[in-house]
Amino acid sequence: MLGSTGSIGVSTLDVVARHPERFHVVALTAHSNVERVVEQAIQFQPRYVVMVDAKRAQQVRERLAARALGVNMAKNTEVLSGVDALCEVAALPEVDVVMAAIVGAAGLLPTLSAVRAGKRILLANKESLVMGGEFFMRAVQESGAELLPVDSEHNAIFQCMPAKVQTGLENAGVARILLTGSGGPFRNTPLAQLPAVTPAQACAHPNWSMGRKISVDSATMMNKGLEFIEACLLFNARPDQVEVVVHPQSVIHSMVEYLDGSVLAQMGNPDMRTPIAHALGWPERIRSGVPLLDLIKVAQLHFEAPDEARFPCLRQAKSAALVGGWAPIALNAANEVAVDAFLNEKIRFTDIANLIDGVLQGMTASTIEGIECILAVDQEARRSACQALERLRR
Repeated sequence: MLGSTGSIGVSTLDVVARHPERFHVVALTAHSNVERVVEQAIQFQPRYVVMVDAKRAQQVRERLAARALGVNMAKNTEVLSGVDALCEVAALPEVDVVMAAIVGAAGLLPTLSAVRAGKRILLANKESLVMGGEFFMRAVQESGAELLPVDSEHNAIFQCMPAKVQTGLENAGVARILLTGSGGPFRNTPLAQLPAVTPAQACAHPNWSMGRKISVDSATMMNKGLEFIEACLLFNARPDQVEVVVHPQSVIHSMVEYLDGSVLAQMGNPDMRTPIAHALGWPERIRSGVPLLDLIKVAQLHFEAPDEARFPCLRQAKSAALVGGWAPIALNAANEVAVDAFLNEKIRFTDIANLIDGVLQGMTASTIEGIECILAVDQEARRSACQALERLRR
């Protein structure tokens, strides 16, 4: 479980706990939430707990040992730290399934480690695929790993797609992918008010309960932009074969339109336990704990085209998808720096897109030939973003 203390991790463990006869947790990993990972370790008794930071790993050891059940836990659960340890537990022989739910670029290396080990990867970390691009997908094919999407939109598309989609959409009889998005909390906010919105307002998503970073991405629609890039890679689609549709109710999670005019949609309540349960149980269906959809209560479904003047981050992501290679890597890196700055009240909400634009325009095109190239572009874009941030703050 890569990223066990975030919203996806908590939801995953909720589903896992409903099926103790089916699943056993081998490893829990977390960034900094010591209290939550200790509670999870006591409940699920994994073989390993991994913290990114060595100091927090020591805190976990001490708190496990101090708990009433901690005598056995201290003996049976090994607490590790660092990125190398994340990569090691993702590739353990006794691990069959890896939930990749670390937020941001930090998830790339451990997810890639699971790929190279030929695991079944439940991909909730879209940034790994956005950064890794074709290199990541080649690694999946060469290792024989299974890649199952957990993002609600891509999981919906996966459910509506035929198995042979990687041969090309036309060969599978598919005309286009309709990628839905709620439009976030500022879909109808007057444009003049956007510079003054606060992090708390940006994180107040109308439908979904998510972490702070992804909530801001939803508010800017960068989240949908990253999902646009991810859809092209997962389903071997050209950018012109993917269309973003704003759907405020978040009941239809995405659709696939076929050449004969048929449109298949996956529907359900907006709860991440549904796609998580689908991916955990696939190809079987297992209970998720999510209430069944009440269509009478929903009553109406609304759709509209996204306003790219309101959501310039979506336009930026589409442009990066067309360029490919280095561009999505730089886009993601610049966005992570910008969102962090906004959450820490160093820049305005509308400065997020401005900062990303500056980074993309200042980058030198480069060929991506491996993980070293990916990491180099990521670091260059982050340096450029930090410099742009300093200029914005003057």
